[in-house]
Amino acid sequence: MKKYFVLGLFLIGGIVAFGQKKSVHSNKKDVGFSIYTQYVDTLQKIHNKYFAGLDSLNNDTVPERNIELKPYYFKLFVPLTYYYAPIEQAFESHWQPARLEEVSYNQDSLFPVTKKRFDKMERADRRVNKALLSMYVARPDRIVYTENQIARKKTFQKQVMEKLPPKIRVIELFEPDPVDTNVGDAELLVKKPNFWSTGGDGALQFSQNYISDNWYKGGESSNSMVAQLHLFANYDDKQRIEFDNELHFNLGFISAPSDTVHKYRTNNDLLRLTSKLGIKAVSKWYYTLSAEFKTQFFSNYKTNSDIKQSAFMTPTELKLGLGMDYKLSEKKINLSVLLSPLSYNFTYLADRDVDPTAFGVKAGQNKLSEIGSRLQVNYTWTIIPAIIWESRFSYFTNYKRVESEWENTFNFVLNRYLSTKLFVHARYDDSSKPEDGSGYFQLKELLSFGINYKW
Repeated sequence: MKKYFVLGLFLIGGIVAFGQKKSVHSNKKDVGFSIYTQYVDTLQKIHNKYFAGLDSLNNDTVPERNIELKPYYFKLFVPLTYYYAPIEQAFESHWQPARLEEVSYNQDSLFPVTKKRFDKMERADRRVNKALLSMYVARPDRIVYTENQIARKKTFQKQVMEKLPPKIRVIELFEPDPVDTNVGDAELLVKKPNFWSTGGDGALQFSQNYISDNWYKGGESSNSMVAQLHLFANYDDKQRIEFDNELHFNLGFISAPSDTVHKYRTNNDLLRLTSKLGIKAVSKWYYTLSAEFKTQFFSNYKTNSDIKQSAFMTPTELKLGLGMDYKLSEKKINLSVLLSPLSYNFTYLADRDVDPTAFGVKAGQNKLSEIGSRLQVNYTWTIIPAIIWESRFSYFTNYKRVESEWENTFNFVLNRYLSTKLFVHARYDDSSKPEDGSGYFQLKELLSFGINYKW
């Protein structure tokens, strides 16, 4: 009985062992098959991603697949075109001086960030530009187009005609569109127009003249400085009324080496305020009431003497006129011609030490009143943007004497802030007694260089 029992145990153990062995082989087979299947699927996915899409282009039996378009290198596969980017890349410079905050620590080493996902197109463009530059140098004859030619090409746009709805009547085409009358409360904002225009310009000019002591023709060195300020405030309602106001201030000093009494003398001293009120008559003509006030600030003396030739408020001139003004304003020319058949001139000398006869005033008196006629012409011509000619001509007569002035300023503009100016001032006055050997005609000229600003 024991023999049969032991034999039965051996048989059962063998069967179990055989089953376990078969199970182990089965598991190994399943694991290997799974790995093989994953490997094949991976290859299939890689093939579908990179190559299967091309089969749809070459084989009509293969269904179309979506191909991701990344035209980073399209410039290399189209007709060769001359672009500006390769040239700019060849000459670019990225060097910059090291800043204090950049020397202390390196931020990239502390917080590394990968930027390749964001600058892929930029890196591709740099490689393309490098390749194009080599082609430009090696085979310039292969260039077909330029970047300007491509930019001038018009993009294609299909024009779609709007179709009218069916069964529409012709009379409906002429019916007005419905209007919504419920627009709510409207707020009306009325702004009063500003008819005033203001501005001006200023200049600080210098001039220098050097002559050595042994110069064969003689002479003396000199330095001069002139400051100029011009302001205006004009009113124009664009219909009938114009009101022009101008302020001129000129002050200049010049060294006088030959003057043993005075080291510096004034060569330009002027304060002039002019106003014109015009009412439009016809076309470019205006009925005009004009006024002009003119004086100076500093005293001026004769050479090597303490005798005053002029002083503060000496002379002081007030001119009033009634007449007509012709105005012309073009692109390069501004012209004003003022005719005053009725004009009043008043001259006042505040300093009694000044000779009044030099200003047409009788000896022993300090004021003069005259009635006569006046002509004044203001002219500005922009010859070229760099050369501007400003002219002012004034003529007054009381039918016994004549007083005339002609001021010319030639402004040679170098840039917005620098300019060279030539000032020529001619004057004729037969009321003042001329010095021995001189006439009634007077002339002053000044050439200077300096700063100029306009606003």
